[in-house]
Amino acid sequence: MILFPAIDIRNGKCVRLIQGDYNKEKIYNDSPVDQARQWERNQAEYLHIVDLDGAKDGASANIETIRKIAEATTIPVQVGGGIRSMNTIRQYLSAGVDRVIVGTAAIHDKAFLKEALSTYGDQIAVSIDARNGRVATDGWTETSNVTAKELIKELEAIGVATIIYTDILKDGMLKGPNFEELEAINKLTTINVIASGGVSSKEDINQLKNMNLYGAIIGKALYDGTLSFQTLREEL
Repeated sequence: MILFPAIDIRNGKCVRLIQGDYNKEKIYNDSPVDQARQWERNQAEYLHIVDLDGAKDGASANIETIRKIAEATTIPVQVGGGIRSMNTIRQYLSAGVDRVIVGTAAIHDKAFLKEALSTYGDQIAVSIDARNGRVATDGWTETSNVTAKELIKELEAIGVATIIYTDILKDGMLKGPNFEELEAINKLTTINVIASGGVSSKEDINQLKNMNLYGAIIGKALYDGTLSFQTLREEL
């Protein structure tokens, strides 16, 4: 199982939000590039980056910062947040990003998603952010009528290779992931599933690993010092 340290960028800084609330922000590092270098020194295999400004506004406000991260590190980078056009995907891949994560557009614009998949294949992942089992969009500000499980079966049918599943109500709360939902989803599909939201202990990591998940994203627990990334890597 791959451990992905998260770098959430807003206004050019490395921050964390609680449950996706833009009014509940804490700045952890003024330089996301320095933060990325730190995770590389700690032996991270892959970085997970979210452009929070992009997720909310649909524009890639932090692409130059993300380009600098890709240039400053040697490990692969996946990026999500407001990616809703082929041009944005091209810009990110040209900037050195290895995998681009489509979120809101996977709900609203299936033609775009299919074009992205046919052009870039497994360099495209889909983020499924769920609130009470239903898919949230537009930087988590809206909740759709589509269930996560319905969407996953649809994504599998059109060839999506990787999904990032976030339980919004768990995110930033340090109370553990939604194991029941994650296990049901992993059994439902052959898609690679990356768990996100609430990972806060070695026990959480071990349980996710035992569920044979492809990966787990860790954010707040690392930044607050609840977990040591190096210790987790050694245990895995």
